[in-house]
Amino acid sequence: MAEQNQNQNQDINQLLKVRREKLASLQENGKDPFKITKYDVTHHTVDVKALYEEHEKELLAGRTPVNTDGMDEEAAKQAVNDDYNERRAIMDAKPIEVSIAGRMMFKRVMGKASFCNIQDLKGNIQVYVARDVIGEEPYADFKKSDIGDIYGVKGWAFRTKTGEISIHADEMLLLSKSLQILPEKFHGLTDTDMRYRQRYVDLIMNADSKETFIKRSKIIKEIRNFLDGRDFMEVETPILVSNPGGAAARPFESHYNALDEDVKLRISLELYLKRLIVGGLERVYEIGRVFRNEGVDTRHNPEFTLMELYQAYTDYYGMMELTESMFRYLAEKVCGSTKFTYQGIEIDFGKPFERITMTDCVKKYAGVDFDQVASLEEARALAKEHHVEFEERHSKGDILNLFFEEYCEKELVQPTFVMDHPLSISPLTKKRPDDPEKVERFELFVNGWEMCNAYSELNDPIDQRSRFEAQEAAFAAGDEEAEHTDEDFLNALSIGMPPTGGIGYGIDRLVMLLTDSPAIRDVLLFPTLKSLG
Repeated sequence: MAEQNQNQNQDINQLLKVRREKLASLQENGKDPFKITKYDVTHHTVDVKALYEEHEKELLAGRTPVNTDGMDEEAAKQAVNDDYNERRAIMDAKPIEVSIAGRMMFKRVMGKASFCNIQDLKGNIQVYVARDVIGEEPYADFKKSDIGDIYGVKGWAFRTKTGEISIHADEMLLLSKSLQILPEKFHGLTDTDMRYRQRYVDLIMNADSKETFIKRSKIIKEIRNFLDGRDFMEVETPILVSNPGGAAARPFESHYNALDEDVKLRISLELYLKRLIVGGLERVYEIGRVFRNEGVDTRHNPEFTLMELYQAYTDYYGMMELTESMFRYLAEKVCGSTKFTYQGIEIDFGKPFERITMTDCVKKYAGVDFDQVASLEEARALAKEHHVEFEERHSKGDILNLFFEEYCEKELVQPTFVMDHPLSISPLTKKRPDDPEKVERFELFVNGWEMCNAYSELNDPIDQRSRFEAQEAAFAAGDEEAEHTDEDFLNALSIGMPPTGGIGYGIDRLVMLLTDSPAIRDVLLFPTLKSLG
């Protein structure tokens, strides 16, 4: 095996050497592709095909297919050939001239004429290259080209006898020489780790991967379109902060040399966006990177993209309507339907989303009614009885949430709003007027995942200070993800914040759902990976 690997490495090294020699020869002959600064592109490959089909339909309207009934084989073959030539003559009389550019993914040389396949952003197309058309010297250069080379192609569209829309090249211009070898065509880039580390190769070799990231871009665009339609204003807030807040997470730490101050990377967008609500910007949102110093799994990456919005003069019911409308809108725009499939399971965003309180959800799936649990001791006893692990610092509300995570999350496949969370796990949320142990908060669950977190925002600065104090106590007791007191935020609340609803959700997880991607790394162009070596 070692000898086989050594021989393969030697073969690869020789192929790489040959590619560099080809480049050197081009440069010596004044044909250095790296000196070309631009190329005028008129069409993408799929546009060429669509344009030709439309042109063909117009020029050949009313022309019936050749009828070979009653003909012998030779006569039928000749009739079909004549029909093709007549159609070609009609089309070539009014040619569609195009200029495309892309990467050569296939080449077949056949003496005086050759075929190759050019791939660009939107697809690929076959190119017919004839020596008598492009010239003897350019044709000789083309014959020496390699898979992976980037070409500019000028010519006209036509349909081959086999029915494939192609480009008849007038010019083949090498725009960039590929000095590395792409993976073998029929197997693509199958090494998952290498796909993530060399995303540029993955995008070249795997059409599905490219389509995922095109859809990701569309999802973000449509989020903006939806919110713009509701008069939200997009804003930007700091990434380096002295006191990260708005979520239960450990931050990454850094140091600001110019100020000689330790800083942290934000874990949320919340507290700065609420400051803007105080300032009178009634509807704001931000789409931005946040950073949480946590583990990596199929649904978590230490840096990810978060969307948070805040709307004055509404509550968490208003946020439910907005969330349901937004997710339904995105499914229709990206998937073409409110129904779509994730890993073989049909998800339906068209029906009204179910609404259930956290207490009722635990009662439904775990058989425990926490409204009837009178004390922390009783909650701990129930946790032990049901083998739900908890820590000494956990409150009754924490234990309710642990029951929910253990028994309920996996059951929530269709979109479900889980409402009215315990006060102890919601330090920035307004209490329910009828039950001060619960807050006006919901999380949206789909496919067993938390997709969205939203509240009626706490705007009482006195209550907020006491919540921060409770969080400081939790931190002192060992909760490394607890919030810390933010005096400037408290000052903002003291100036006065109107009743406000807020939503936050991870865009990466939403992209996973709408693109049927099994892991978060499949929807991050450059996911976090352990360094090699």
